[in-house]
Amino acid sequence: MKDRIKHLGMTDFRTALDWAADEGWNPGLHDADAFFNADPEGFWGVFDRQGLAAVISAVRYGSQFGFVGFYICRPDRRGQGIGYRLWQAALAANDAATIGLDGVIDQQDNYRKSGFEFAHRNLRFGGVVIANAPKNHDLFTLDIADIGVIDAFEQTNRLFPEGRLPFLKGWLSAPDHVAIGLHGPMGVRGYGVLRPCRTGHKIGPLFAAYIDDARLVFHALLASRADQDGPVWLDIPEPNHHARMLVEDHGMVAEFETARMYRGPAPKLDLDMIYGISSFELG
Repeated sequence: MKDRIKHLGMTDFRTALDWAADEGWNPGLHDADAFFNADPEGFWGVFDRQGLAAVISAVRYGSQFGFVGFYICRPDRRGQGIGYRLWQAALAANDAATIGLDGVIDQQDNYRKSGFEFAHRNLRFGGVVIANAPKNHDLFTLDIADIGVIDAFEQTNRLFPEGRLPFLKGWLSAPDHVAIGLHGPMGVRGYGVLRPCRTGHKIGPLFAAYIDDARLVFHALLASRADQDGPVWLDIPEPNHHARMLVEDHGMVAEFETARMYRGPAPKLDLDMIYGISSFELG
């Protein structure tokens, strides 16, 4: 049987998440549905006689923006060129005007060969943070009925390059995800999501105009956990100095970094409002 490249089904994508866990990416417990539903046609794999041999995602959010992630090859097939063939096929099928990725720093030169240019670093901070629930009447729990307000908030404030209602629908309604917003003049002035992972929790996104608002949402999310002694992670864009203040004030430590790169015109995002990225895999 020759190697075949084709779209992944949900069962295959769950395998890809297991591979991500083996690579130390610590995926969320309910990432499968939310990620896959963002663009069911955006997940690709190489299949050989043993089954799935390599995976990649090249999700499209619309005609203007796409994002590449989940680029993993089965250990016994590494160094044979199948990953690069998959990379080429997935990118060729994604005709978004701009495509982003969060890649490991030492692969920047390889990504440049495919037309990607460095925009900024992202840093993953982690630690054990215990927080009391803040008392603020502007805080409220978000649910699926709020996705239109959240999408408008993201687009108005340039927090994501394009609308992503299918992703938000799954992200806000996934089991055990906690989504908290702050009331504001346009419905919300900030929000964040906490999700359980195979180890501890991750927060993402975390969006706010001011550090005090980001801290309120951050504390409210942390206080919602049943395991207050468990680790938590937040991925921040390095140019947001207030985001770095937030994590360092809570004793969190930088553990990992990625290079945010774009092929095509880089989106004009307000990084000063981005205290936490949704995920390294889908942007």
